[in-house]
Amino acid sequence: MTATSTGSRASTGSDFAELNRRVNAQGLLRRQPAYYAVRLSLVSLMVVAGWTAFFLVGSSWWTLLVAAFLSVAFAQLALVAHDLAHRQVFRTKRPSEIAGRLAGNIGVGMSYGWWMDKHTRHHNNPNHDDLDPDVAPEVLIWATKSALGRRGLAAFITRHQAGLFFPLLTLLGIDLKVSSVKAIRARTVKRPGLEAALLIIHAVAYLSALFIVLSPLQAVAFIVVHQALFGVYLGMTFAPNHKGMPHPDGTEDYLRKQVLTSRNVRGGWFVDVALGGLNYQIEHHLFPGMPTPNLRKVQPIVREYCAEVGVAYEETTLIESYRQALRHLHEVGAPLRA
Repeated sequence: MTATSTGSRASTGSDFAELNRRVNAQGLLRRQPAYYAVRLSLVSLMVVAGWTAFFLVGSSWWTLLVAAFLSVAFAQLALVAHDLAHRQVFRTKRPSEIAGRLAGNIGVGMSYGWWMDKHTRHHNNPNHDDLDPDVAPEVLIWATKSALGRRGLAAFITRHQAGLFFPLLTLLGIDLKVSSVKAIRARTVKRPGLEAALLIIHAVAYLSALFIVLSPLQAVAFIVVHQALFGVYLGMTFAPNHKGMPHPDGTEDYLRKQVLTSRNVRGGWFVDVALGGLNYQIEHHLFPGMPTPNLRKVQPIVREYCAEVGVAYEETTLIESYRQALRHLHEVGAPLRA
């Protein structure tokens, strides 16, 4: 798919500047320290409560319920790391990096530096086949031209990737760790020594707790349940945002490049909390540094402005967003099924 818009004005280069002026006039780019103080406290309490419950339950198969709870806590911690990377919490770089490494490397076991670099490239060129790492051809294929020529197991996965999408998400948590280690070994992250040390601390603490408190079989089951559910939840927070949306050709201005490739998800406060505010994906891509609670407030301004300048604005339900993403995956694999 190629990004398109309707009824664009002659001076498209100034479109975002005008929108930015209107948003700034409303003060919606200001930091929200009270909100993040509460959110960071609640997420930290979730993580502490989860590990406290783990030690209290002890060597019991009931610990798998704790694993499920911690998968949610880990995903929420990863969403906090996302906001830290965009400097939504702190204005300056140093406290953002310190808190980001605590949440990402020690809390989740994922390299904050690697993920920040990857996510920055995604924001610069969302859904661009050659420049966005989130649509690069790997296990899943998001562009038909990338599917051509696949053989063996890779071809089998591509043929059936729509049906395999959610099962493959169970491996996302492990993939984040493997990608983090690869990036550190390749020294593509800043301060690789520090990043590696923090990941080792996470791994030692995590595995020691499991294999000291639980039996070997229970520990392995805990890891499988915890990492699988964490991967599914985290993947489901990002999948609705761009998957199945148009792929730009690189000629679009900033406003159109961000809006036309993004999809919003409506659903009220529960969806807001579950997706960490990423359900306002259009607004987030236009203003990545905007604090999460302001995304809901800026949405009417952005939607009205897009209608004014003739740019298509996509918003749907959570279920429909997954349906569109799966439909796109199915269509991409069609040549191999033929």
